Amino acid sequence: MQSEDGKLRAMVISAIMAAMGLVLPIAFHAVGLGGKFLPMLLPLLLNGFLVPLPWAMATGALVPLLSAVATGMPPLFPPVAFSMSLECAVLSGTAAAIYRGRPSRLRYALVTAILLSRATSLGATWLLARLLHLPAMIATVAALVQGLPGVLLQLAVVPLVVRQTFRRRGFLFNHDSQS
Repeated sequence: MQSEDGKLRAMVISAIMAAMGLVLPIAFHAVGLGGKFLPMLLPLLLNGFLVPLPWAMATGALVPLLSAVATGMPPLFPPVAFSMSLECAVLSGTAAAIYRGRPSRLRYALVTAILLSRATSLGATWLLARLLHLPAMIATVAALVQGLPGVLLQLAVVPLVVRQTFRRRGFLFNHDSQS
């Protein structure tokens, strides 16, 4: 059972990461780097390391849909927003499920979360391409190649941010409050 402090902590962190998940893509797309660096995924992946599983998955699932409604990106049709919602829930949920506040699991949780979310994304891309009568293999390979810079960014940035975050003391970033 999560304490009231733990719930408040998870809510605040998830809200901050959701806001970043809405704003970062706008900034990246403004300079033409949105599709390559997967900016929405960065804060959602980080959220998986900072909050319990239900909060991580809910935030991951909701942010792409909120962004679609608020900004039109990712689009609701073709249903990219729904496939991204699934991908982001898998990404942040996997990180939360494996990491669970244990620094020794950081790399394993990060790599597993990225691999499972990329597999989810590629599967959804293949399925959507088939449903829309597009060349599924080409669309899937293109999605894989286009997202590689974002994967490298996640592998480089997230461990540094997680470590630095937990070095700070206080209510929001304290291993003891990780539930």
